[in-house]
This record gives sequence, C-alpha cells and structure tokens, in this order.
Amino acid sequence: MPVATSGAVSPVQVSRLADVDRDAAGIITASRAGLPAGLWAGSDPGELARLVLQTPARLPAMSDLLIRILTAQLTPPAISQTDQRGKLFLARADRLLDMGALTPADQLLLSAGPGDPEVFRRLFDIALLTGEEGRACHEMDDTPGVAPSFSARIFCLAQTGDWAAAAISLRGAETLGLLNAQQSLLLTHFLDDAFVDGGESLTPSDRVTPLEFRIHEAIGQPLPTGPLPIAFAHSDLRMNNGWKARLEAAERLARANAIPASILRGIYTEQKPAASGGVWERAGVMRTLEAAIAAGNPLTALPPAFEEFRRNGMTHVLAAMVAEDMPADGTGEAGDMAIWLRQWQGLPVPRPVDIPDELASDQQSTPPERQGEALLQAMSDIDAGMDGDLLRAGKGLAMLRALGLQKDATLAATQLALLPRFTEAPK
Repeated sequence: MPVATSGAVSPVQVSRLADVDRDAAGIITASRAGLPAGLWAGSDPGELARLVLQTPARLPAMSDLLIRILTAQLTPPAISQTDQRGKLFLARADRLLDMGALTPADQLLLSAGPGDPEVFRRLFDIALLTGEEGRACHEMDDTPGVAPSFSARIFCLAQTGDWAAAAISLRGAETLGLLNAQQSLLLTHFLDDAFVDGGESLTPSDRVTPLEFRIHEAIGQPLPTGPLPIAFAHSDLRMNNGWKARLEAAERLARANAIPASILRGIYTEQKPAASGGVWERAGVMRTLEAAIAAGNPLTALPPAFEEFRRNGMTHVLAAMVAEDMPADGTGEAGDMAIWLRQWQGLPVPRPVDIPDELASDQQSTPPERQGEALLQAMSDIDAGMDGDLLRAGKGLAMLRALGLQKDATLAATQLALLPRFTEAPK
C-alpha cells in the first residue's frame, strides 16, 4: 500500500475530453427507430448530408420514416478529414427545419450538448418561431461566444431589458460596418419608440430570417406566414393569435406532416365556426363529425367530412385525425370511406383496397454495402409514385424490403394504392 511522504496537496491533473461526435447524437435509439445501427457504414458523410437534404418525403409513410432516420442514434460514418465531423448532424437538423418539424429538430439539436455556435444558431431560430426568444436570449447571455450575429446580440440585449446597451451596441456595429442597411434600419425601428407612430412601413428582405420576422412583429408590422417557409407557420400556432390564423397554420403544418394531426384536431374543436367557406367549412364538418363520434355513430357524419377534406387535398390529414375512431365493419359509401381511412393509417380492415402489381411484387433487391445511401435513394424512388411512376416506386419498395423495413414498405404501398381515392371524387 503506498504511503504519503508529506502533507502537501498533490497537483491536479487535467486532461481534455475527446470532442463529442455530434453525428452520433439522436433522440431515439436505432432499435426503436427500426433501423440498423450501422446504417451509415461505408458512406461518405458529405454524400450522406447531400442526400439527407434532397430526399423528398411527401407520402406520410415516408415522412414518418425520414423523421426516424434523422433523429435516430446511429453509428457515425467514418471521416477522412476532420472538417467533415458534424456535417451530417447539421444536415439532419436542417432537413427537419425544412420540413417544418421544429419539435424533433429542437430535441435533436439539444442532444448535441451546449456551446456550439452552429447548433445554437438553429436553436435560436426555433425559439424565435415558437415564441421562446426570452429563454434563448438568456441562454445566449449565459454562454459567451454563441451569439449567431450582432443583430441577435442587440435584439437579446433589448429582450432582457438592457435597452441602453442595445442602443450603444447598434451604434457601434453601424460604425464598424457589422450590419447591412436592412438590419440597421429594422433594429433602429425596434429600439426607438419614436418610429412607432411614424407611419413608415418597412419592406421585408427577400429572404426573411426568423429574427427579422420577430422584429417586424415587435414593431407592429407583422409579416404573413403564408408566403414564408413552412417553419414560420409555427409562429401562428401561439395562443396570442386569432383562431382563424391558428387553424390555417395548423392545417398547413398538418398537410406537410410537420405536426401531429391531433394538434389540428384540437384546434378545430376549440370554437364554433364564425363564418362559412375555407377553413370554416372544415372546422364545421369536424365539429359535426366529433359529435357523431361521441354519440357512437361516426359514419352518419363521415361522407361530408371526407368530401370536404378531399376537395382541399387533406384526406390524409383526416385519416390521421379520426381513423382510429372509425368502425371497420361499416357498409355502403360511408363504410368504404371508413375503411380507406383506417387502411391509410395501417389499421386492420376486412376489405382492403388491392395493391397494384407494380407495388406488391415480392421481388427483393440485394442489400447493398452502403445501406444508408440505398435507403435514401429508395425513398426518392417511392416518392415518384406520387406522380404516377409506380414502376419506379416498386423498385424503391423492393429496396425497403431488402433492408428489413417491411412494415414501412407495406404502409407506403398501401398509401400509394389509396391515393386516387384520397385525391379524386368518384365518377
């Protein structure tokens, strides 16, 4: 046993922890996502990042699969250069943001840990769009070096109550040429109350950022979210907006599978429609359908709801909202509609719609070495089925089966088979 030779304090030894590999970060395990942990093995991270950003996922079955891929904890691909580290992670987060899936994007970014400016920049944008800018500004204040821009730093100084420091920082940034003319003008209006009653309307930039969007709102010149990328629609979901704005935003997001359909269902039933036409019609038929479901007779109100949602390209949203409430043993037109809704969601039905031969082939491709690239390419092939190319979609489905994603392939084939019934009225 070693014996101390003196009472002096031993020197503290310090060693640097290895850099965290963000490419391994995720919010669900590979097993729970139904994916092999080595999905990215053998692939170049740059190529994977490119494919992640470009892979379409219009079909709900493929949208769900893509979100699982983007948020899963998978073994990172081998890198040949240190600057490749983390690029796949950021591409995954950016693809979620492009899809408008802010909640999983936020969770994924948080899983990477604090302190990285590129991660915080994206978290800051999400906070601005969801009304959490106060929290984000405090985090910026507590974490030196992560401020995404001088504009963000000035905005947060004001947000946390230090208006004098914000004004001084604005003047200094203008003197040093750290802000462009658009940023300077917008921040000046934000910080100076004298402009509130001036009547000057500011023209938004060609590519509005979440920060610019929030400042426009703060100075009393809010921008409509309709022309902006879908992620901006989350801003209209906040309770300080009117019911119609919240309905329209929730419909836009649910159409794109960016939020759970249950959120839209809840907003539909908050109030009684105040008018007719547009979103009010869907709110009205949903109110009637909800009453029929509660009474145990959903089929009595299903046909008008089905037709209203079909006319507006939202039948898949209706399925996600009420399929589980529909009986599987109904008859007639309403019974068929109920079966279609249930089958779209992968629920058991007694009379399933036939799957076209091009999609139902049992032929399976041989699993390739670079499975991740093959999977993303297969999803692009399946997406072509939305435009009528069933042969190419069948090729993609065969690859999914070869990769062990039988359930995803079956659901995608089912949704492609049902697509005509969901988009075209019967002749």
